Amino acid sequence: MAKAAKTAIKTKDQKAASEAKNWSKVIRPVRSPKTGAYTFKEAIVHKDKIKEFLAGK
Repeated sequence: MAKAAKTAIKTKDQKAASEAKNWSKVIRPVRSPKTGAYTFKEAIVHKDKIKEFLAGK
């Protein structure tokens, strides 16, 4: 029998747990000018700064 997934954040500090929901992992493809191949830039970004990250600023 499979184990049930635990989706709740288990922490004593509920404020920190609610703040964690404001962050997202963003992956942006970047094309190499030399070879034309794509590489990927990953970052953990606050939800208010996602558009700036994707714009490349």
